[in-house]
Amino acid sequence: MTELDKNNDKTKAAYKEGTWSIIVNTSLFGLKFWAGIATGSVALMADAWHTLSDSISSIIVIIAAALTKRKPDRSHPFGHGRWEQIASLLIGVLLAIIAYEFLTDAINKLQDKQPTSFGPIAIAVTIVSIIVKEGMAQYAFQLGRKSGNVSVKADGWHHRTDALSSAVVLAGILFANRFWWIDGALGIAISILLFYATYEITKETITKILGETPSQELIDEITLKAKGICQYELQPHHFHIHNYVTHQELTFHIRLDGALSISEGHAIATQLEEIIRNDYGIEATIHVEPLDYKHTSD
Repeated sequence: MTELDKNNDKTKAAYKEGTWSIIVNTSLFGLKFWAGIATGSVALMADAWHTLSDSISSIIVIIAAALTKRKPDRSHPFGHGRWEQIASLLIGVLLAIIAYEFLTDAINKLQDKQPTSFGPIAIAVTIVSIIVKEGMAQYAFQLGRKSGNVSVKADGWHHRTDALSSAVVLAGILFANRFWWIDGALGIAISILLFYATYEITKETITKILGETPSQELIDEITLKAKGICQYELQPHHFHIHNYVTHQELTFHIRLDGALSISEGHAIATQLEEIIRNDYGIEATIHVEPLDYKHTSD
């Protein structure tokens, strides 16, 4: 599969998952919000706004997919692929803000010693939410694995935390008559789940933005290919990879006999760059050094 096909798959996955997410989450938000008003439950209201935030995050995913698809231009020679990672960070920040608001509301309710009266409506709405949201999470994870789109995976985590928070609310509803403080405690538990989701979503994205080390497998394969293109020991080293989502840039150094001409050295480096482009879909830039050159870090 070519890089273009991969990018098209990522875009289609984002549009598909995002559209379904907006439709389902907006409907669930209406149900939960109505149940929260009817019972006066801070946990149910928090769960409702969490669900609405899923719709917002899905809108971000769709917008990011459209921006990612744009071709490289003079101002952005490496393309616009990192909008996907920016979208994941925005989703994480959104979750963190919501988690903080719910945590504050839950603590206030515990301090005021406000009990909550649940009923059949709250139970039914919560069960529906658990089933639907876990189904949405599985759908997003499947699309994310197929396409490799990290923002779709992030949206899947958003769905998963909503399903978990609804499960916690359901457990609390069943014990509400025995413990007046259960609603406030549930609000705190949901907030913790949201903070954890923020961590999971942003961890992978930040790693990619900061920069990654190429896998040892890739380094070994390129070193092996380098040995087969000429009679000289090229000694590839100082590998760095730059992930722009829609494509990757690889830089590294090789060592050549100082007696070779600039044209000969350029031809060897260009041949290796073409092999890497054709075999891995990665754009490589190779720096040539004389055999006896030593880096200060060596």
